[in-house]
Amino acid sequence: MKNKPVYALGSVDNVLLLLHMLRDQGKLKVTDVAKELGIARSTAHRLLAMLVYRDFAVQDDNHTYLPGPFLSSAGGDLGGSALRKLRELARPHMETLCGRVQETVNLMVRVGTEVRFLSSVESSQILHVGDRRGTILPAHHASGGKVLLSELPDERIRELYPDLSDAERAGLTRDLDDIRARGYGLNIEETEQGVSAIGAAVHNGQGGAIAALSIAIPSARFGPDRIGPFARELHRAVLETERALADFPDL
Repeated sequence: MKNKPVYALGSVDNVLLLLHMLRDQGKLKVTDVAKELGIARSTAHRLLAMLVYRDFAVQDDNHTYLPGPFLSSAGGDLGGSALRKLRELARPHMETLCGRVQETVNLMVRVGTEVRFLSSVESSQILHVGDRRGTILPAHHASGGKVLLSELPDERIRELYPDLSDAERAGLTRDLDDIRARGYGLNIEETEQGVSAIGAAVHNGQGGAIAALSIAIPSARFGPDRIGPFARELHRAVLETERALADFPDL
C-alpha cells in the first residue's frame, strides 16, 4: 500500500498538495488553502507567494491565485471552475459513503488514458488506504477509470488504445462489457499491491459520465462476499451525487 513516508516533510507535502489544488481547481484564495491544508492563513500566504515567485502561480486583481505558466488546470472535459464545483458537490456524499463503509472514498476524472484523483475522504480505521489527491493512474487498471472507459463507444476505445495486441484488446473489451452489465468496475491489486477498489461512474444532468467515485480497500479486508454490499452503498452515493449535479448544467 502507498503510505506517507515515515520521515515525510510536512512543508514539502503541503506545497505538493497546493500544486494539485491549483491544477485541479483552477483558482484559489488564501482562505481556501488554509482550510484545505489545515494551516494558518499566514503560512498559506507564504506558500502561495513562493509559487508565484517560481511561476507556478499568478495572482489576479482580486487577490485570487491562478495556475502559472508551469501548470495547466485542464481536467478532461471539465475546466478548473467546473472541477471545483464537482469537488464541492461530491464532497458531502463522499463523506457519508466513507462513514457507511468505513473505507477510503475517492473522486476522479478521466484525462485521455489516465484518471486523475481530485479528492479523497480517508477511512478512520488504523489500516486504511491513504489520501490519493493528485494521483494519476492508467484508466484501464483503476476501478473508476474502467467505468469511465465503459461509457465510451468502441471506436473511441480503439482511438485511445491503438497499440494493443489482439489478445489485450479482446481482454479489455470483455472487461468493459462486464462493467456495462453490472454497473461497477473492480481493481484487484492492478495498480498497487495490497489495495483493491470498486468504482462507479457519476453522470451529469445530461446523462454524460463526467467523473467516478471509488471505494479503496486494503486487500486484506476485501473479498467476493464484500463486493455486493460495497456496490450497493457506492451506487447510493453516486445517485445522491448525481441529484446534486442535476441543477448545474455547466457540469
